[in-house]
Amino acid sequence: MEADEVKKKYNSGQRDFSSKDLSDADFSKIDLTEINFANSNLASANLSWANMNGANLSEADLNYADLSKAKLSHANLKGANLGGANLSGADLSGANLSEAHLDNANLSKAILNGANLTKAELNGADMSKANLSGSVLSQADLSNANLSKANLSSADLNRADFSSANLSGATLIGAILSGIDLAGADLDGTKF
Repeated sequence: MEADEVKKKYNSGQRDFSSKDLSDADFSKIDLTEINFANSNLASANLSWANMNGANLSEADLNYADLSKAKLSHANLKGANLGGANLSGADLSGANLSEAHLDNANLSKAILNGANLTKAELNGADMSKANLSGSVLSQADLSNANLSKANLSSADLNRADFSSANLSGATLIGAILSGIDLAGADLDGTKF
């Protein structure tokens, strides 16, 4: 299926595009509110500046996709594969990213307040200056991640792995820290 066909069908009212091959498609700067891309292949797709608030991207392949500045508030990305994806400046507030694969993804300056990242894989991810206030990162793997100057205030970090992560200048005031692994983490200037 081609991107133009999806846009045309979406504009005529269709919302279900699950299990489609849309790799390398260009959906930048368009409104795809509440679209269903569950189990679809969107690897290397351009979704920058797209409005996908409330979208279903569960189990989708978004490896190396460009989602910079995308609006994904309250989107379902459970189990999605976002390895190496660019989510810098994206609005993921209230999104479900539980069990998502975000290894080496760019989430710098992303808005993730209230997001669910339970058991998410964020090994080596760049989350510098990201807003994770009130988010749930219980049992998440953030080893080797860059969280410098990130806001993790009031976040649930229960049993999260921050080994060798960069938390310099990060704010963890009011965060739930029970059972977290900070072995080898950079805590220079971290506010607890």
